Amino acid sequence: MPRPRRPDPSSLSREEVGRALVTHFLPMWEESDVLAALLRVGATDEAGAERVRGVFRDQVLPLARRFCPDPEQVPVRAALVSSHLLGLALTRHVLRFPPAVALDTEEAVAWPAPAVQRCLTAPYPQ
Repeated sequence: MPRPRRPDPSSLSREEVGRALVTHFLPMWEESDVLAALLRVGATDEAGAERVRGVFRDQVLPLARRFCPDPEQVPVRAALVSSHLLGLALTRHVLRFPPAVALDTEEAVAWPAPAVQRCLTAPYPQ
């Protein structure tokens, strides 16, 4: 499976990275049954899980490196961002929770984008 290209980190401002990342990933899940199948397989099969981790390592980690205020927190923040993105995909495209499925695209971006933004750019929570 070819890996989708993530937004170019140099083209994003710190203020827009959360929305840009959710906006990038959401259509991929909506346009490809392959990704939903990969998510299903990744939950139960180590090889599938490694493929999912690879996508997020290649796509999310570079953005976390660029925007995270503390380099030591980059892996944790990338994992937290991934949990938001994969959680949205799981509830909307695999488990098909009716309220998640019913969200229009703008709502499906608007709700998780601030959480993704916070994970990437906010100071460490006290």
